[in-house]
Amino acid sequence: MSSTAGLRRLPEADNPAQLYEELRAQYGPVAPVLLHGDIPAWIVLGYRENLDVMRTPSKFSRDSRRWSAFRENRVPADSPLIPMVGWQPLCVFADGDEHARLRGAVVDGLAQFNRRGMRRYVTHYTRELVNGFAAAGSADLVHDYAEPLPMLVVSRLLGMAPDEGPALVEPTLDLMRGSETAAASNAAVTQVLQDLVALKKTRPGNDLASHLISHTSGLTDTEIVEHLRLVLVAAHQGTVNLIANTLRLILTDRRFRGSLSGGQMTLPDALEQVMWDSPSIGVVPGRWATGDTELGGRLIKEGDLLLLGISAANVDPEQRPDLSLPMHGNRSHLALSSGPHECPGGDIGRAIADTGIDELTALLPDMALAVPQTEIGIKADWLTSRPASLPVTFSRPRSIAGSPLEQPVPAAAAQPLPQAVRPTAPEPAHAPAEPGPWWRTLLRR
Repeated sequence: MSSTAGLRRLPEADNPAQLYEELRAQYGPVAPVLLHGDIPAWIVLGYRENLDVMRTPSKFSRDSRRWSAFRENRVPADSPLIPMVGWQPLCVFADGDEHARLRGAVVDGLAQFNRRGMRRYVTHYTRELVNGFAAAGSADLVHDYAEPLPMLVVSRLLGMAPDEGPALVEPTLDLMRGSETAAASNAAVTQVLQDLVALKKTRPGNDLASHLISHTSGLTDTEIVEHLRLVLVAAHQGTVNLIANTLRLILTDRRFRGSLSGGQMTLPDALEQVMWDSPSIGVVPGRWATGDTELGGRLIKEGDLLLLGISAANVDPEQRPDLSLPMHGNRSHLALSSGPHECPGGDIGRAIADTGIDELTALLPDMALAVPQTEIGIKADWLTSRPASLPVTFSRPRSIAGSPLEQPVPAAAAQPLPQAVRPTAPEPAHAPAEPGPWWRTLLRR
């Protein structure tokens, strides 16, 4: 782009959704913006244009070393952009055969975790978390539940000890904020994962770290660490936002809750609706143009950075002219990307969110917001958006003094998950803590 005068600074947006619509009205499906350090970039707002970028790596590469700002030394080493776009030996920064080699190891490693085994972990840690705050009769479902639960589960899948996950919650969240401390948080998470790989070389288990070490792709130690970090950050951040946004709707949106209680929408369908309206990662940096090209009526120069505007694309008027129409169960949203770089762990995030929300609402069936709905603030930055907090009150569960909340984790759940199998019939639902589905209690309220 020839001039940056008058361009909007994306990281400073107080209301990203409003900014995207203003940019769409002014520029169309592809708009110029400024990033940290007033570095220019393009944000792709259109649904079709995002698909075009995602599905044509020959024109839009994932190799960030192509970025003209890097080649011209315009990005300082301590830039908050570095943890997200600095090139690393990762499948998300590779194309072609190298991408296939690296991604194949990750996909094979994640395939060993089946949904039923995942439910055991999620159920145990949900009860453990609820046991920690239930006596108070109140909690913040974002800080006390949505943020720690995915980390407790995902860190175990990677091969960490149970006490290591909680310490990684804050630095992992900080990585995605683009804050001034993002680089330090990135270094802290990386060190933990380096120690994990060193341990698993001498004490392997049925976990992702051990699988990557022994995989036939022949990953180097650096490649193993970086892919563990990728899975940890993406799975944690994405699932935190999915759980928090879904709980917000259950607590505040009568129509949404009514669709669940009336049977018009299942909880898995509800998660897809949330991924349409509030995708966990609203903006994905990035792609880099392999040559001069045209996209959405804009001339993209070789080496330009493109940001995938997922949240804007999901509400593109050409794709969804009436946002009030439900998208229950429709998986054509872009929350998990598309093309060769589509998220390989989407089903893991869905399983954690589905089971976690179902189990939580069964344990605390009468939970209600402790503040007026209008006071629920949204914590938004240029990459993500979710409720800042969800303060609730509830009756102390009758089971808090004994079974099942104080039971230790079942032996089967404490062991590594079994090999994944493709079920031939739907698995039976787990028994709720109270008689009947949780949504019947909400309906009675």
